[in-house]
Amino acid sequence: MAFPSVRLCSRHLSKGLQVCGYATASKASRPQQEKSSRNDPVFQYVGQNKKPNHKVFVWGFSFTGALGIPSFVMPDSGKKKPRKYQLTPYRLETAEQISSAACGYGFTLIASSTKDMIKLWGMGLNKDSQLGFQRTQHSRTQTYDYLLEPSPVPLPLVDPLQTKVIQVSCGRAHSLILTDREGVFSMGNNAYGQCGRRIVEDEVYSGSHTIHQIEGLDGRVVQVACGQDHSLFLTETGKVFACGWGADGQTGLGHHQISPSPVELGGDLSGVEVQQVSTYGDCSLAVCSEGQLYGWGNSEYLQLASVTEATQINSPRRLPLVGCGKLVQAACGGTQVAVLNEKGEVFVWGYGILGKGPNLSESSTPEMIPPSLFGRNEFNPSVTVTRVRCGLNHFAAVTDGGELFVWGKNVRGCLGIGKKDDQFFPWRVTVPGQVVDVACGVDHMVALVKSLL
Repeated sequence: MAFPSVRLCSRHLSKGLQVCGYATASKASRPQQEKSSRNDPVFQYVGQNKKPNHKVFVWGFSFTGALGIPSFVMPDSGKKKPRKYQLTPYRLETAEQISSAACGYGFTLIASSTKDMIKLWGMGLNKDSQLGFQRTQHSRTQTYDYLLEPSPVPLPLVDPLQTKVIQVSCGRAHSLILTDREGVFSMGNNAYGQCGRRIVEDEVYSGSHTIHQIEGLDGRVVQVACGQDHSLFLTETGKVFACGWGADGQTGLGHHQISPSPVELGGDLSGVEVQQVSTYGDCSLAVCSEGQLYGWGNSEYLQLASVTEATQINSPRRLPLVGCGKLVQAACGGTQVAVLNEKGEVFVWGYGILGKGPNLSESSTPEMIPPSLFGRNEFNPSVTVTRVRCGLNHFAAVTDGGELFVWGKNVRGCLGIGKKDDQFFPWRVTVPGQVVDVACGVDHMVALVKSLL
C-alpha cells in the first residue's frame, strides 16, 4: 500500500518505555540478603497510595494509520513485513492523560481534558481534513493525507489555556469537538452540512484550514454525536439539535432534506428532557431523563420496528419497549441497537450478530443478553454493565469492574480477541487494567484504561 502523503510526526507524544517484570535490588536496599544470589528477583508490589496510570490501547485495522503506531504501516529496518491487523490490544504511548476518544471511518481522535495548548490529537485518514490541516515538512501549503501517529490538532480557541476539550466524536469524514467554555468545533467534509455550516458548492476539503465554531445552539452543549454524514447536539437543558444529511430521516427534523445548520428536534421529543443521544450510521436514538427511548432515521434493519413498518422515520418517536425497565444508555450502530437499563442489563435488537448465538441474526423486539455472559455468577453475583457502545457492525460493553466485552462482526480484527473470526456471544477482551470507556469504529477500536502497573 503506497502512502504518497504520510505524516511521521517528529513530535512524539511520548518516547518513554515502561518495562514491567523483575527488578534487581541494590546491596543497600537488601542488607539481610547478602548470602542470597545476586540474580534473585525482587517483586515490587503496588503501594497502597499508588495512583492509577491512565493508558490508551488500540487494535484492529492499522493500514490507514488509525491506530497511531507508525511501525505497523512502515516497519522499522529490522522488520520484514508491515502489520496489517492488530488482533489484540496494543499500548499507545501518550504523554498526556487521554479523557476522550472517538473512531471514525479509518481515523481516530483522542483528547485530553488538560488546559495545555495542545489538547487534541488525530491519527489515520485525513483526506477530507477531518483531522485538521496537517502541514507537511516540505511545504506550508500541503497537508498529509495520512497521519501514522498521534499528531496535534490546533483549535482556534480564544482562551486556549483556560478551555478544556470535554468530548470528541467522529463520523464518516467529519469530526466534532466539544469544549467546556467555547462551544463545539467541527472539521472535515461538509458536503451535506454535517459540520453545521453553509455548504459551499465544489468545496475542496483536502488541505482545508477550516475549523468551524458551530453557532445557533440554544444553551451549553453537553454531548455531541456524529452519524455517518449527520450530527447531533445535546444541550444541558435536554434539547436535541441536528444538522447534515437527512435522506433517511436521521436528522429527525420532519423532512428528508439536507440541513446545513443545527435545528432543534420536535416530534415526540417536544417538551422531553433528553440525557443521552447516540448515532453512528443513519439511525439516531435518544434516552430521556425518565428512562424512555426515542428513535428516528433508518429502520431498514428493524431498529425502529416497534413503531413503524416503514424503513424510515423523519421525526422522533417514542419507542414503547416492553420488559426493558428504566433505560440509562443507548448505542446505535449501522444495523443494530443496544440499550442499558438501571439494573445494568443489556438488551439488543436489529440485524446482524446480536450476541445470543448464531441462530439470532434479526429481531424487531429487544432481546436481553444473559448477565452471565458479562461475568455474573455465584462468585460475582453483583456484576453489572455500566456502558454500552456500538461500532458499525459490532457491540462493546464495559462492566462495573472495568472488564470489556465485545461481540459482532469482527471486521479486520476490530474486536481485539486475538483472531479474525466473528464473535456470536460477548467475549472478554484481555486488557491490562480497568477499562474506563471504549470507542468503536468500522474496523478498529480504542480503549481508555486505568492501571496500577
